[in-house]
Amino acid sequence: MNKRYHLTALNAFVDNYIWMLSDYSKQTIIIDPGDSEPVIDCLQQHHIRPQVILLTHHHQDHIGGVSHLFKHYPSLRIYGPLEVCHKLNGIPITPVHHNQSIAIDNNLTFQVIATPGHTLGHVSYYSKPYLFCGDTLFSAGCGRIFEGTSKQMLESLTLLASLDDSTQICCAHEYTVNNLRFAHHVLPEDNLIAKKLEEAKQIRLNKQMTLPSQLSLEKKINIFLRCTDEILQSKLNIYDTLSLFTTLRKLKDNFQ
Repeated sequence: MNKRYHLTALNAFVDNYIWMLSDYSKQTIIIDPGDSEPVIDCLQQHHIRPQVILLTHHHQDHIGGVSHLFKHYPSLRIYGPLEVCHKLNGIPITPVHHNQSIAIDNNLTFQVIATPGHTLGHVSYYSKPYLFCGDTLFSAGCGRIFEGTSKQMLESLTLLASLDDSTQICCAHEYTVNNLRFAHHVLPEDNLIAKKLEEAKQIRLNKQMTLPSQLSLEKKINIFLRCTDEILQSKLNIYDTLSLFTTLRKLKDNFQ
């Protein structure tokens, strides 16, 4: 991607991030605007023109601001999976599908990647080096499985892990510290996980964000991406990749 683009994350609700990718001409792409207020404030303050909205899935904390934004900016182009189209009746949304290319302009194109698991229709958007992955892949973790299956989620994570190591993980929630706490609980002897946990705690104490993370790092500290790792398999005495992932997800669901 051309370096003409600037990445911004807006805080929303308790721990959501709304991502914006803007170019030198003050046009921007908005990803998962669950709340319109911080988006409109940012647009007006910096004199930015919203061009496109990309939606990853149908949960309200990801789509709640779309209607209000569309009323303010009726020329917006909006893309999302079919599950989003069903939720936002009356809003002109272009449905997307796996491997589709979305050309924003002559310099920016996104690849749509189907990533079911958290929801059945969840998608992610990739334009090197940025991956907007909603609630599928988090730093040091992955999303809860509400509608899909463990097999679907594992396949989605494996697909995302196959992207370039330089990929920037722009997920939708600030869950890094808790995810690293869980990883450290499972693998207390892993020095890198322990180190990154302390770093993430300090970052949050300083009221800064831990994102985006880089895929090359995630492959080392995200145990949900390490289900073929012999050390992790031996630790839990589970040698089947899917069974290991399923067990880890269940353990994380109950981790305090």
